[in-house]
This record gives sequence, C-alpha cells and structure tokens, in this order.
Amino acid sequence: EIVARDVQFAAGAPSETYHAVQQADYVAMLARVPDGRFLLVRQYRPAVEAFTWELPAGMVDPGEDPQRTAERELLEETGFPALRTQALGCHAPCTARLSNRIHSYFIETGERRPDTPSEPGLTVKLVDAAELGAMIRSGAFTLQLHAGTILLAALRGLIGFDALMPPGAQPPD
Repeated sequence: EIVARDVQFAAGAPSETYHAVQQADYVAMLARVPDGRFLLVRQYRPAVEAFTWELPAGMVDPGEDPQRTAERELLEETGFPALRTQALGCHAPCTARLSNRIHSYFIETGERRPDTPSEPGLTVKLVDAAELGAMIRSGAFTLQLHAGTILLAALRGLIGFDALMPPGAQPPD
C-alpha cells in the first residue's frame, strides 16, 4: 500500500507530502547446517527480472511472532528444521521508502527432513563461508539486506570475517 504523509518541518512552514510503501515485516535467516555450510536459495524475482541467490526469508504473517516466521520459512523453503535460533536484530530495510522492518536471525539447523516437499521455483544450495564471501564479492549474491544479516552474524562472532575473505586477504580490524 502506498501511504502519503504530510510533514511540517518548522512551525508555520508549509507541509510537504512524502510517500512510503507500507508492507508486512519480513525475516531473513543465515542458517548453518550441521556440516558447517550455509543455506542459500535461488528464485526468480520479477522486480529485478532475474534469478537471485539469497538467504532463506519470508513475510511475517499478521499476528505471527517473527522468530516463528523465520523457523517456519526455513523449513518450508529448505527442508531444514531450526534447532537453535538467535535474533540478530530488527532494522529498517529502507528508511526513505519502506515503513516495515526486517528481523534477522542466525539459525543452527538439524539434518534436512527428507519428507519436506521442494518449494516450486526455488533452488537450495549449500555453501561454505568462503564461497558465500566470493558470491557477495562477485555480484552473484546481490541482495544487500541479506548481506546485512551476514554482517550482523559476523559482528556477533557467529561467523568469522576472515572466513568470508579471499585467501591471503586481511580481515578488518
């Protein structure tokens, strides 16, 4: 939904109208499977008219707890159940145009459930941290909001910056 908001920056000044897109909050998960690799999903995104590699993610249903959404979406998209879920934070995806929030999580999974059907149009891929870093650097992984979730996990020490760096590169101080 497009929302118009009139804002008056100073007493007596004329109001200015600003527009925003109002939509549901969503979740993004950096999920690590038991062998230490991370889950990615590939799907077609009509907004950019391309297939994209992303973290598992989804929209929060009305009345649903965002952590529950993250665990449900992870299982639906990948077949991997959440064993331990850690909140990484809740942030604004775009303060200029979007009024919703993105809830980021780091999830340790169990083994893939073989009885989980594949979601149509979705491809699941397992990558190690070095492959994930290479995909971000090359532009194969382009969703900046999800790169932010990966950064939040690294800042909390859940994955090492050095693991994401190319061989021989120095991690940031």
